[in-house]
Amino acid sequence: MSGGGTGGHIFPAIAIANALKEKCNGQVEILFVGAEGRMEMEKVPAAGYKIEGLWISGLQRKFTVKNLSFPFKVIASLFKAKKILKSFKPDAVVGTGGYASGPMLRVASNAGIATLVQESNSYPGITNKILAGKVDRICVAYEGMERFFPKAKLMLTGNPVRQDIQKLEGKKARAMEFFGLDPAKKTVLIIGGSLGARTINESILAGIHEFAGNNIQLVWQTGKTFLAEGEKASQPFADKGIKVMDFISKMDYAYAVADVVISRAGASSVSELCLVKKACVLVPSPNVAEDHQTKNAMALVNHEAALLVKDAEARKDLVAATIALLKNETLKGKLEVNIAKLAFADSALVIANEILNLIHTKKH
Repeated sequence: MSGGGTGGHIFPAIAIANALKEKCNGQVEILFVGAEGRMEMEKVPAAGYKIEGLWISGLQRKFTVKNLSFPFKVIASLFKAKKILKSFKPDAVVGTGGYASGPMLRVASNAGIATLVQESNSYPGITNKILAGKVDRICVAYEGMERFFPKAKLMLTGNPVRQDIQKLEGKKARAMEFFGLDPAKKTVLIIGGSLGARTINESILAGIHEFAGNNIQLVWQTGKTFLAEGEKASQPFADKGIKVMDFISKMDYAYAVADVVISRAGASSVSELCLVKKACVLVPSPNVAEDHQTKNAMALVNHEAALLVKDAEARKDLVAATIALLKNETLKGKLEVNIAKLAFADSALVIANEILNLIHTKKH
């Protein structure tokens, strides 16, 4: 399994690995390959899997000194990927996007090993576009992806998500206790992605008193870099249920307490929101390739399944839009019904089945 850089690449990979273990009754050996120094080197072992790191990073869009080392990193990573293949001898190699999956899938496809790419976004990353001609199968979450990939290799599966969030029934009371919240009050969950989102954080910071004044509780994932500012801002409202943390490990509990969710529109977040059937206000990041988060968000907005606040307008509009949604039960109910219709169930198991099919086909 290879992929990383952000939670959007790591968590689908872990979900597929868990599904493979389930399908094979534990009779499967799984090794992850990530990029040295990135968050997968911490999150993957925490999920119970071994991981090897490649010396690889992305090419900066603007010219920087860092770009000078890029060719050397690619060569070093290809050599290490070959070494890993030789020692681990995998039957299949799966890539979920991110820098490390490029070298790993490249050497695997050249060696005739079964290869599968899982593309989570409505606009694919450069690594997966380069690999498309080489790999055996490309699993996607959106229709119309033949614009970017060979049609014969495509399979519409949806995005794999963490298993624990798929069943929230009966968890709300325990989750309220876990976060130390008041079950009688409304709660907003704020997730800017696993690394945080500055625009969302600054918008919440500016309107934190409005949430507190309306008796609204917050579970606020800030990311590491904004944690100190978030904690400082929440101190005057310590008794109002404003909970600030850099990373939420119990996402099932976070979704269980949420009446409304504020989120970026990364592919994994959107897939999770559909599965947990939550009314949400999406703030797409403008700092991504081809503005793909806006495209992800519009796929929901066009089905009247989410509200959208533009990044440039978030500091002015986000808090007010969220409070208005919390007070409008009719609209909130409509968004919940419509977003549930867009969910793909059991994506990880569907992809795990396809990996096993590819292995079987290669061997026969």
